[in-house]
Amino acid sequence: MLIIGRILLGCGVGFANQAVPLFLSEIAPTRIRGGLNILFQLMSPSVFFSPTLSITVPPRLKEDGVGGYHWGKSVLRKIRGTDNIEPEFLELVEASRVAKEVKHPFRNLLMRTNRPQLVIAVALQIFQQFTGINAIMFYAPVLFDTLGFGSDASLYSAVITGAVNVLSTVVSIYSVDKVGRRLLLLEAGIQMFFSQVVIAVILGIKVKDHSDNLSNGYAILVVIMVCTFVSAFAWSWGPLGWLIPSETFPLETRSAGQSVTVCVNLLFTFVIAQAFLSMLCHFKYGIFLFFSCWVFIMSFFVLFLLPETKNVPIEEMTERVWKQHWLWKKFMDDNVGAETGNGTMKNGHTNGFDPASQL
Repeated sequence: MLIIGRILLGCGVGFANQAVPLFLSEIAPTRIRGGLNILFQLMSPSVFFSPTLSITVPPRLKEDGVGGYHWGKSVLRKIRGTDNIEPEFLELVEASRVAKEVKHPFRNLLMRTNRPQLVIAVALQIFQQFTGINAIMFYAPVLFDTLGFGSDASLYSAVITGAVNVLSTVVSIYSVDKVGRRLLLLEAGIQMFFSQVVIAVILGIKVKDHSDNLSNGYAILVVIMVCTFVSAFAWSWGPLGWLIPSETFPLETRSAGQSVTVCVNLLFTFVIAQAFLSMLCHFKYGIFLFFSCWVFIMSFFVLFLLPETKNVPIEEMTERVWKQHWLWKKFMDDNVGAETGNGTMKNGHTNGFDPASQL
């Protein structure tokens, strides 16, 4: 019963992680899209979050029976808080029409023009799990016990790391749309690399198999480094690993792309969880050096290959982001688009269709 229950729970978690980030990115105003999306990361582990909050009706572009989209327009007005929604609404109608013509979204996901988004999404999920967050969170109770917290080690580790996690996620909510995604990831890379190296050095020198505890000075330093690492992860790779894929895929492959994102994330979560104890037994303190090397690699990935998506409307990502990047622009071809049901190729133009005629 427990195994079946966990399987069903896993399905629910997978569905939520696929749908909620997409939904939030699609309805959010561009200027606060990052912060609103990260609220999901803040609330999901909290007891204040109810799964029913994610089961809401998105602003569908569905005809109301008289040839119009009045219900969809009323929802958009309510979300935006203004009556001036006609330009955006026309763009949504056209984008929805093009998306409905796509019959093979997963096949389109493998096309050359969608390769940059796919590579970014997959890489972010792999890197997120190789930051070493599991090394910190799994090992925290044992680490705190070794540092002299005794039988209350689990409680202290949960309270301290949990509080730092929540507060740092709040920092990300307020800063992600101001300083951008890249800056947060790069700053966090330096912070995580430094903290893991310090932890590895202290544990390697001061903690042996026969040690009972560290001196108070070193114990406090390790706790500070743990908090430093958790805070960096919580305002960068934790929430941004979900945010960036949800806002970069084009409409015709967005659901398929997010599905792949969730699958890769959960797959490598499973891999790290299964391998972690064996790695810890073999590497000991070296496990922090192992993950710090990955942090170094992923920081260079961000520096050279991850474009900035701050304040860019989702519908304009191709023109303003991918076609402006030194590498990814080579994959963008105006003559190649999504494959539709009749086997033709669409380039995203209206092809004579006038959304206003449907209003």
